[in-house]
Amino acid sequence: MSIKENALSIFALGGLNEIGKNMYAVQQANDILIIDCGNKFPDESLPGIDLIIPDITYLLDNKDKIRALIVTHGHEDHIGGIPFFLKKLNVPVYATRFTLGLIELKLREHKILRETELIEIDSNSDLKLGGIGVNFFKVIHSIPDCLGIVFKTSEGNIVHTGDFKIDLTPANNEHGDIHKLAKIGSEGVLLLLSESTNAERPGLTPTEQMVGEHVEEAFMKARRKVILSTFASNINRVQQVVDAAQITNRKLALLGRSMVNVVQVAMERGYLNVPDGMLIEPDQINELSPEKVAILCTGSQGEPLAALARLSTGNFRGVEILPEDTVIFAAGPIPGNERNVTRIVDNLFSLGAKVIYGSGSSSGMHVSGHGYQEDLKLMLTLMKPKYFIPIHGEYRMLHKHRLLAESVGVEQGNTFIIENGDVLDIEHTIARQTRKIPVGNTYVDGIGLGDVGDIVLRDRKQLSEDGMLVVVLTMGKREKKLVSGPDTISRGFVYVRDSEELIKEVNRLITKTINDQQDNQWNVMKQNIRKTVGQYIYQKTKKKPMILPIIIEV
Repeated sequence: MSIKENALSIFALGGLNEIGKNMYAVQQANDILIIDCGNKFPDESLPGIDLIIPDITYLLDNKDKIRALIVTHGHEDHIGGIPFFLKKLNVPVYATRFTLGLIELKLREHKILRETELIEIDSNSDLKLGGIGVNFFKVIHSIPDCLGIVFKTSEGNIVHTGDFKIDLTPANNEHGDIHKLAKIGSEGVLLLLSESTNAERPGLTPTEQMVGEHVEEAFMKARRKVILSTFASNINRVQQVVDAAQITNRKLALLGRSMVNVVQVAMERGYLNVPDGMLIEPDQINELSPEKVAILCTGSQGEPLAALARLSTGNFRGVEILPEDTVIFAAGPIPGNERNVTRIVDNLFSLGAKVIYGSGSSSGMHVSGHGYQEDLKLMLTLMKPKYFIPIHGEYRMLHKHRLLAESVGVEQGNTFIIENGDVLDIEHTIARQTRKIPVGNTYVDGIGLGDVGDIVLRDRKQLSEDGMLVVVLTMGKREKKLVSGPDTISRGFVYVRDSEELIKEVNRLITKTINDQQDNQWNVMKQNIRKTVGQYIYQKTKKKPMILPIIIEV
């Protein structure tokens, strides 16, 4: 169902009831403005999939109405889908200076940088995109240059907070626009969309300055090398590591492609101050005394191919973690990554390293970039919205955020917990949610986009669980009789040498099936082989391997 032509409509293509692939849209008449275009990473239920990005079918059907893509900040769950989106819909992209630097890296990698219109904005920018006015305000998060957005529509002001926390003593002294937030609220907010990631956590988010103090203390106590892993995009944390290395007279090496790329962008654009001569190449690490070296690397989430994982198993060429080295996890594990992180921690302890890990409160090495309950309540109090949509979170987080909104004055019934694809229509300042647009996930597999669907994933799951059985038959082309074989090959099903009787019986059944068949169509023969062999194997083993008959005509 299409959006009503005369209504002000708000909907999400991603980011609701999930963490990741954020993508929201505001539409009025013939103007669509898109907010963010992120990705999320697959879990073990999606074998072989590299990324998940939003389904943009509705946007493709309405491409002539799209005026802009506005990006709130540079995290992967907000920019990771942009190259794939721009290959389908080449629209202007509005973002801050640092965010544009990260987007440019992606577009250059996808070889579409020259074709893309990138427009730099800041918190003072004032735009008119179609019939919608757009203003911005600065917010504090765990990456530089983050914005919230105000959409000035004929129905009233719509505010999207972006990801934020309230930090009155930020590490970079770039304070959020609290006075501007109060002014926006005093002018009237019809609808607020506010992030919900930490809606379950009471209190205020701790200040980033606390982490800097703990990092400096750990550097001063370390006897040998210091290896610190964090998100490459957390430039404030990177600056704290640089400062600690300078105080303790250490050189700093960067490991991991994303760390190198992001640090380079931050230095070029003036967001990171690194003293001349501090950075060294990885092959120079062993030329210095261990107490004169610090390493900043990726892999804080336990990613198996990231630098820290390879260091923990001794597979990073030319760099080793030795007894008494200090390893610091300066990022909390994202839910779902705990097992991978724990495995790396165990490996590091087995190497004799001193490991500082755990949640931010226990180690002091990490604070969240997302607001706790009191931060969220302050945003709601300043904005005083008539209607409220909690975004960017799983259902329990959205539900908790709704309760917080009602506790500070949002009227019951004026908060909408919606799902991706649900459309909130506002007419004559009255909001209703009664309709949907088509949404879903688009899977990125290698260079393929959207060519892996449910059937392919089902086959991959079957292969990963029960393996496959390949049956090779050589058949006479004229007489349709078995010339040689069957040859049965097992991959991931059983070890043939230990299952000779089973394989013999399978081959006997295949031969009997061929001899008994009246219809000599190859496709019918393959179907009968799959059915007969599959039933027998399940009866004997309770397994369902993929059975793949191959007929060679001679």
